[in-house]
Amino acid sequence: MALQALLWDVDGTLAETERDGHRLAFNRAFADVGVHLHWDEARYGELLAISGGRERITAALAQLLGEPPRTELVAELQARKQVHYEALVAAGELRLRPGVAELIAAAGASGLSQVIVTTSGRAAVACLAEHLLGGLCQHFAFWVCGEDVARKKPDPEAYQLALQQLGCPTRTALALEDSGNGLAAAASAGLACLLILSHYGSAEPPQRFGRARAVVNQLGAGAAVLRGPACQGGQITLSYVQALLEDPPP
Repeated sequence: MALQALLWDVDGTLAETERDGHRLAFNRAFADVGVHLHWDEARYGELLAISGGRERITAALAQLLGEPPRTELVAELQARKQVHYEALVAAGELRLRPGVAELIAAAGASGLSQVIVTTSGRAAVACLAEHLLGGLCQHFAFWVCGEDVARKKPDPEAYQLALQQLGCPTRTALALEDSGNGLAAAASAGLACLLILSHYGSAEPPQRFGRARAVVNQLGAGAAVLRGPACQGGQITLSYVQALLEDPPP
């Protein structure tokens, strides 16, 4: 079957938002409220096993306080974190990962459907879209965000909803993810997946990536294929992505 749609994850896939955006914003929110939490890169990597910012705050506070935190405190921290995240993005502290803009544009020019499938909040995605994607937003038919689902990745609900809205056969679509959780969500929805390892994704055990059609370190010039078909010219092109759908699963 010919490729008809690309389903893009956001955090870690479009940009290194987890390490360089969300983590810093959480720490600034904690400082605002006087909560004695500060997540360094290593600790935040551990917390990514918990899907969702509100859920991470709740788990960390419960461990710190020895009891479930007040709902109001979690809500305040999440709101402050969002303000700080939007400020970081608006200030130009984040960039699209290499090759992302080129692949989105090429897929758009070829007439492929493209959607965003993330369990991050819509406000965070909107901020990133405004400041990082800009005119590339025209190539996305719609977004599926955290508010749209009851269960976050690695649950497949977000991908199942996106496929339902797209109306195309599952075997004609490809997900682009950066980590084991995202791959698990895509694979459980029956999707082929290209794994573009993020900073945190690259620290995960390789055995978590067995269901990916290919694993690469980035899309742009200098891309290295860690597992899967070799790419020509050291860059992940639209033709490479299209060929992945034709290859049998590893």
